[in-house]
Amino acid sequence: MVEEATKPEDLTVNDTTAVVRSDGEEQSDGEQPEDGEIVGGGDAPASDSGTDVVKQHMLEHSWTFWFDNPSAKGKQAVWGSSMRPVYTFATVEEFWSLYNNIHRPSKLANGADFYCFKDKIEPKWEDPVCANGGKWTMTFPKSKSDNSWLYTLLAMIGEQFDHGDDICGAVVNVRPRQEKISLWTKNAANESAQISIGKQWKEFLDYSDTIGFIFHEDAQKLDRNAKNKYTV
Repeated sequence: MVEEATKPEDLTVNDTTAVVRSDGEEQSDGEQPEDGEIVGGGDAPASDSGTDVVKQHMLEHSWTFWFDNPSAKGKQAVWGSSMRPVYTFATVEEFWSLYNNIHRPSKLANGADFYCFKDKIEPKWEDPVCANGGKWTMTFPKSKSDNSWLYTLLAMIGEQFDHGDDICGAVVNVRPRQEKISLWTKNAANESAQISIGKQWKEFLDYSDTIGFIFHEDAQKLDRNAKNKYTV
């Protein structure tokens, strides 16, 4: 898992990959947490001495994990009403402390949506930052998106994209037959930036299939009939 976590080249978070535990490790005995729930605290690991302060590696942006619990979604509920922020992190150490204590996509219940967005940006079309944006989407067989989700997070928070300022965040959607990861951006009309982001994302994940970019505006108006504006 340590080697997997360092896949995107020259990643800012490489300094702390040693704290990653093996994939698939089960939670400790006791009450099982709700899917997506933080098990441990979000604090950075304590020093062995108990007195020294662990050096924190600051990220360029703060990021917030959001979770949309499928059991809280009602057929008549307004979209996004069951979505809630889980935790905001601003350092490499906080990220790994959180990531090591939350379920991977393969362990989430069908219907769950798990997000990681820049702090102060809500993962909704209505958010002012997202309103004029769109998203790239990759599709994976059931329970096969775990590594790609991690690599996507590392590339985002490690500022690996040439047009990283245009990125709002990412979401993994867990469904009965497949899983999807989408990368949301804020300026859909900037074709060159979107194409650059899409190409780099595929490179980071070694994803060979064609991916498409849909404008949020089209998705709102046309729902499932929205067409890709860009493909790479």
